[in-house]
Amino acid sequence: MANALPYKPKPGEIPTQPGVYRFRDADGRVLYVGKAKNLRARLSNYFAPLHTLHERTRRMVTTATSVEWTVVASDVESLQLEYMWIQEFSPPFNVRYKDDKSYPYMAITLADEAPRVIVTRNRRIPGARYFGPYPKIWAVHDTIDLMIKVFPIRTCSDASYKKAMATGRPCFPGQIGRCGGPCSMRVTVEEHRAIVDDFVAFMAGGDARFTRQLTARMREASAAMDYESAAVYRDRLQAIDAVLSRSSLVLSDDTDADLFGIAEDELSAAVQHFVVRGGRVRGVRATTIDKELDIAGADLVDQVLQRTYGSAAGDEIPRQVLVPSLPDDAAELEQWLQERRGKRVTLQVAQRGRKADLLRTATLNAQQALLLHKTRRTSDYTARTKALTDLQVALGLDEAPLRIECYDISHLSGTNVVASMVVFEDGLPRKDQYRSFGVAETTDDTDSMYQVLMRRLAHVDRDDAPAPTVASDATPDTGEEPVVTERKRPRFAYRPQLLVVDGGAPQVAAAARALADAGHPEIALCGIAKRLEEIWLPGEEFPVILPRTSEALYLLQRLRDEAHRFAITHQRSRRKRDITTVLSEVPGLGEVRIKALLKHFGSVAALSRASADEITELPGIGPKLAAVIEQRLANR
Repeated sequence: MANALPYKPKPGEIPTQPGVYRFRDADGRVLYVGKAKNLRARLSNYFAPLHTLHERTRRMVTTATSVEWTVVASDVESLQLEYMWIQEFSPPFNVRYKDDKSYPYMAITLADEAPRVIVTRNRRIPGARYFGPYPKIWAVHDTIDLMIKVFPIRTCSDASYKKAMATGRPCFPGQIGRCGGPCSMRVTVEEHRAIVDDFVAFMAGGDARFTRQLTARMREASAAMDYESAAVYRDRLQAIDAVLSRSSLVLSDDTDADLFGIAEDELSAAVQHFVVRGGRVRGVRATTIDKELDIAGADLVDQVLQRTYGSAAGDEIPRQVLVPSLPDDAAELEQWLQERRGKRVTLQVAQRGRKADLLRTATLNAQQALLLHKTRRTSDYTARTKALTDLQVALGLDEAPLRIECYDISHLSGTNVVASMVVFEDGLPRKDQYRSFGVAETTDDTDSMYQVLMRRLAHVDRDDAPAPTVASDATPDTGEEPVVTERKRPRFAYRPQLLVVDGGAPQVAAAARALADAGHPEIALCGIAKRLEEIWLPGEEFPVILPRTSEALYLLQRLRDEAHRFAITHQRSRRKRDITTVLSEVPGLGEVRIKALLKHFGSVAALSRASADEITELPGIGPKLAAVIEQRLANR
C-alpha cells in the first residue's frame, strides 16, 4: 500500500477558511461529510502517513478517490451545510442512527375549529402542538385519559365531529363522557377553545397554577356545603396528581431543558434524550448509533445535537441543552440553536446539583440501552448464525466455532492477579461453565496468560469418545450381559473450537505458545485488541479488520466484555475476602466488628489508609486494638 494517496491536494490548494468537505469514491458516491473551522488544518489530518491513521479512517481515505470542499462565510453556516449534506447523501462513513422507530406523541390540533387531542407519530400536522415523545404508546393514552378528566377537550374524530354538529346529536364519545368538545353539546366553540388553552398551558409546564385554582375552588365549594362540586374538584386534583406522578419533579418549575446521556464503545453509542419542561421529564427518546470512523466524546455530541435539532421547530428547542461534554464548536452550535429558536439557548455541561443528577440518570439509561442493544444482536438466532459463519470465514476456520472460550487477565497495579474464562456455545453464554483462576506469581500479562492456558489445557480430553466403564456388579457367572455405562465427560474437558484472548499480538503469541506446549495446535486462536477492535492471529504481522456492521465483531466484543466483567468481579471478591481474612486474625475482632469497620470506612482502601486515631472513632474499638489493626493492614 502506497503511503501517499494519489488524490491528495497539492500544498496550498486547500483554503484556510471555514467550510464543509466531502470524500467521494470512484462512482461519485459521497463517503463522508465533515466540517472544519480551518479546512487545510482539518484535511491535513486525513492525508497524514497511512500507518499513523486509525484503521477505520485509513479504510475510508483509501476507499475514496477524491475530496472536494466548499468554503462558507462562518462556522455556523458550515454547521448548516454539513447537516443538509448528511441528510441528502447519507454517507456510509458518517455516524448512522439505528433508531428506525417513530415515537408516539400527544398532539393538540390547534388549527381546527374545535381542537382535539390525539395520539400520533406524524410530526407534520399543520398547526398542531406536540408533547412527548413517549417511550410507549400506552403511556400517551393513559396520560390523555387522566388529562380529559381535568380539561375535557375533544377526542372524537373529525368525521364524528362534523356529523354531530350537523345533526345536533352528540358524538358517541361525548355520549359516554369521553369527549368534551362542542359536539358533546355541553360547551360552545369559544368555551372549548379556552379549555384547550388551559390543557396546552398545563402540559407546557404551568401545572402549579391549576393546582392552586382547583384547591381554592374545592375549599370554597366545601365551605358553601356544595359537596357535589367539591367532589368534582377533588377528582380533578387527583387526576392532576396522577399525571404529575408520571413525571416526577426533578428541577425547578421554570426549567426548560433537554438532557443527553451518552454511552459508547468503539463501534456503537446509545443516546438517551430527556425532555424536561416546567421542571418535569415530559418525554424520553432513545437512539442507537453505529460509528464508522473514530468519532467519540465531544465530536459525537456535535453529531447528536445536529441530528436532534436539524429539523426541529423553534418551539421544540429549549432554553438549555445539557450534554456530557462540550464540542469544540460549542459557541457555533449555540448560535445555530438560537437562530432556529429565535431566542437565547445555552449549551452546558451539568457539573453539580439536580441537573447533574438527572444527567447521570440519563447516562445510566444509555449504558443499559447500549448493553441491551449488543446483547440482542448476539442473542438473535439469525444474527448468531451469521456471526459464527462470518467468524469462520474471517479467521479461515474449517468449521464454524460452536464452542468459544475467551480469557482475560485482571490485576490491581500488578497485585491480586486473576484470570477469567467465559464460554459461549452457539453464540450464547454458558455461565455454568465459566471459570476463574488465581495467578500466584507472574512477571507480566503474557506470562499470566500462558500459565492460565496451560492449566486449562491440561484438562482437555483429546479422545472424543469417553471410555466406557463396566458396572462393578456385572459378572460372567450370572449368564447376563454386563451392564456397560458411558462415563460423562466433565465440562472442563470439552475442547473449544476457538480460543479468544483479550489483547493484541503479545497476548496472542503467549497463548499460541501455550497451545503448542500443551499439544493442542488444532485449536484455533485469535485476540481482540480494544483500542482499534483489531483481530490478531498467531504469527501474522497485520491484524484482521472486521467491518463495523459485522455480527462476528459484535460477538467477539461481547465475549471480551463478558470475560472482563467476570474477571473484575472475581478480583473484587478476592480483595474483599482477603481483607476479611486479615482482620479476622486480629485478636478481639469478630465478625460484627469487621462488618462495622468496613461499613464505617466505606471501602477497603479507605480502611487501609485510616490512622489508629480514626479507627478509634468507631464505638467498641480502643486505642490498643486500633493500633493492632493499623499495623496488620500496613503489613498486608
